[in-house]
Amino acid sequence: MRPLLLKGHERPLTQVKYNAEGDLLVTCAKNLQPCLWFAEDGKRIGTYEGHNGAVWSCDFTLDSDRLITSSADQTVRIWDLPTGKELHQIKMSEPCRACHLAVGEQLLAFTTDSFMGSPPQIHLVDMDLRDFGDKQGSAPKASINCPKGRVTRVYFTDCNRVMVTSHDGGWVRRWDTETGEMLAEVQVHEDAIQDMQLAPDGSYVVTASLDKTAKLVDITSLETLKTYKTGRFVQSAAVSPLFDHVVLGGGQDASQVTTTSAKAGGFEARFYHKIYAEEFGNVRGHFGPINTIAFAPDGRAFTTGGEDGYVRIHHLDMDYFTTRFF
Repeated sequence: MRPLLLKGHERPLTQVKYNAEGDLLVTCAKNLQPCLWFAEDGKRIGTYEGHNGAVWSCDFTLDSDRLITSSADQTVRIWDLPTGKELHQIKMSEPCRACHLAVGEQLLAFTTDSFMGSPPQIHLVDMDLRDFGDKQGSAPKASINCPKGRVTRVYFTDCNRVMVTSHDGGWVRRWDTETGEMLAEVQVHEDAIQDMQLAPDGSYVVTASLDKTAKLVDITSLETLKTYKTGRFVQSAAVSPLFDHVVLGGGQDASQVTTTSAKAGGFEARFYHKIYAEEFGNVRGHFGPINTIAFAPDGRAFTTGGEDGYVRIHHLDMDYFTTRFF
């Protein structure tokens, strides 16, 4: 398996994301321009220029016509995906972090960090992504105050009636979209949750934490279903849509990278069996921790983004599909 090496960012990656079809890939990093790539051959289509701070996360519309990015420059921006033109921006007074479009794409949720005395918050904005009027979507229609610690991911579930969020401190929480009330909270990890991704069927999430584990968590009861122990910080985790496989990315802390060899740092992407929670393979390549990882929607490729500023697209070999690992 020879990965495609994409060099579009000078700074560490924060998120890689496939569109619904899996033919396009957007990468966000701590530099100012998210990049758009062809997922098949790794050709760069273009960049989205306008942000003045690290871009923490992004989301697509289902038809891949709009891109939403949230950034530390205190804005959430909506872009025309094919042309790179900025269509709209929501200005806040705090750095923005996670964002997610609801089913039906009429509602956008995004989170802001605590800043200058204001608590971390989840914001809901009514969106009509086709037609941007003067009043439309320029300010949140509702803001929900969260307990201390930044909100790292937000997702809609249960037909947009409920939001699920992950937090510093290892908490996963459920919120009522209509009332803003917290429905449930469970401390899943002992340390910060760096990433949380929805399973392909939406019935559970996979969380990645600095307590050196990743966990499968039921989205309704918030019960921990499986735990994957790695012995290294886990920065990101993704579930295969094709097999019962989970891939974890991470490695030792970025500040320690120069003191050890790449082999000792644990910078490989590690494959675990989803049910048996046993590691059956790994893929080396990055020179620093893997910050973000994503499976293609067809399960035939996965992409990693590292602290070293590289994006690596791995198209999986035929052996992966024919070998029985367990």
